[in-house]
Amino acid sequence: MSAHELLNALSRLYPADRLLTDDVHLASYESDGLTAFAARPRAVVVPETGQDVIETVRLCSRTNVPFVARGSGTSLSGGCLPVEDGIVIALNRLNRILDLDPVRRIAIVEPGVVNLTVSEKAAVHDLYFAPDPSSQQVCTIGGNVAFNSGGAHCLKYGMTTNHVLGLKLVLATGEVVEFGGDSLEMIGPDWTSLFAGSEGLFGVALEITLRLLPKVEAYHTVLAGYESLEKAGDAVSMIVSSGLLPGALEIMDKLAIEAAEYAVNAGYPKDVDAVLIVELEGPAEELDAEKPLLAELLRSSGPTETHVAVDAIERARIWRGRKSAFSAVGRLSPDFIVQDGVVPRNRLGEALRKIKDVGEEYDVRIANVFHAGDGNLHPLIMYDANEKNSLEKTEKFGADILKYCVKVGGVLSGEHGVGVEKRELMCEMFNNNDIQQQIKIKKALDASSLLNPGKVYPILRKCAEEGRVHVHKGKTKFPDIPRF
Repeated sequence: MSAHELLNALSRLYPADRLLTDDVHLASYESDGLTAFAARPRAVVVPETGQDVIETVRLCSRTNVPFVARGSGTSLSGGCLPVEDGIVIALNRLNRILDLDPVRRIAIVEPGVVNLTVSEKAAVHDLYFAPDPSSQQVCTIGGNVAFNSGGAHCLKYGMTTNHVLGLKLVLATGEVVEFGGDSLEMIGPDWTSLFAGSEGLFGVALEITLRLLPKVEAYHTVLAGYESLEKAGDAVSMIVSSGLLPGALEIMDKLAIEAAEYAVNAGYPKDVDAVLIVELEGPAEELDAEKPLLAELLRSSGPTETHVAVDAIERARIWRGRKSAFSAVGRLSPDFIVQDGVVPRNRLGEALRKIKDVGEEYDVRIANVFHAGDGNLHPLIMYDANEKNSLEKTEKFGADILKYCVKVGGVLSGEHGVGVEKRELMCEMFNNNDIQQQIKIKKALDASSLLNPGKVYPILRKCAEEGRVHVHKGKTKFPDIPRF
C-alpha cells in the first residue's frame, strides 16, 4: 500500500485532529527517553476508544504496515521508537479507570492511565497501586506493563507483573484476546506474565486489571551518609542479610546528590560521597520491633551521619530528591544515558568499584542512582553529543558495565527493558537456542513482525559474525533503527 493510500484509509478512521502527519507533530514521537536513537513515523494516530485501536491494528495487519503502541514515551531503552514509514498508536487518551472495586481490591484501567492516578483514585478506599517508578507522575500503566516497571519499593512488593491480574489485548493480527482475570488464583499457562515485560512485541493492551494493596499504616524513613559509595553498598548487603525486608533501599552518589540538591533542595548532606535511603513500612507494632535492629545495623556500617524523617513532610522531601535525580542530572551534562544492569546483592560493592574503575578508564563522568535492595544499578553516564565520538565512547562504556553484570551472575536489565539499546548484548546473556526460542514465540503471535519491530531481538547477522547465534536466512527481519 502506498503512503497516500494508507493515509486515506486512516483518515476514514480518524478525524484530522487525531491523525498527525506533519513534521512538527511527528517530531514529538520520533524518540523516547533515550534520545540518542530516532526514527520518523509515517503517521501518528490518537485513538479515544479500544475499538479505534482494534480497527487501526487490523488495518496495519491487512496492509502489512508496521506499528508501535506508545504511552508517555518515558522508556529509557528506545523501546517505543517508531519504525520509519510505520504507524505510532498513541494511547494517552485511553485514560479511563473502568472499574475500581475496593472489596476485591482491583482496578480495571485503560493503558493510558497514569501510574500515580491509580493510587490517587484508590486512596479514598485506603488502597494504592504498589509499583512506583520514578516517572510515576507521567508514565502510563500500559508502558508499565510493557516494560515490567518496578520502582523504589519493588524490593518488598515486586514488579508490575506481580500486580497485573488480567489483560485484554489486540494481537498483531487484529484478534482480541483476554488473559488472566480478577484473582491471584489462575488455572493453566500464565499468559498474563508472558505479556508483562514483553516490551510491546506481542500485542497492544486495551484493558488491564490491577491488584491494589491496603495503604501502609506507618513508615520509618532514614537517610544515612557515607564517605564512599562502596560503604553504602556494603551497608545494603548487611541490612538484607540480617533478615530485614525494608520497603525500599536506595543509593545516590555525590554527583547525583549535587544534582538533586540543586533541583529540589531535598536536604541531603553535601559532604558525603553517597547517601542511603532506607524505608521500613508496615504495621506500627512491626516497625517498633524493626527500628532498633535497623539503627544498630546502620551504626555498625560506619555512616558519617544519619537522619530519621520525623514526619510525612520530611519523608516526602527525601523521596522528592531521589525521584528527581534522573532529570536533575541534566543540569550537570548536556546529554546522558541511563544504564539498567542488575548484579547479585552480594556483589554490589564490587560492582560499584567496577563502575568507578571503568569510568576512569574511559574518562567519563558518572552519577550513580539505583535500587540497591535488588542490585538494580542505574549509572547515569554523562557525555556531550556535540563532541566527536562522545556517544560511541559512552555506549561502549555502558556495554562493558552490562557485560560485567552478566558475567557475575546478573542480567542486562532490571526494569528499563532491552529495546534498541541493549539488543546486541542479548547474545551476551542468551545462547543460540535461547534466542531462537524467543523469536519463535514472537513469530507465533506476530508472524510478519509488524508490532514494534527492531526491538529486543539482536540483529542476528551481527551476532552470527561473532559466531554467537545461527541465522535462518531470509526468515528473520528485524530492522535497524536510525539514530541522530
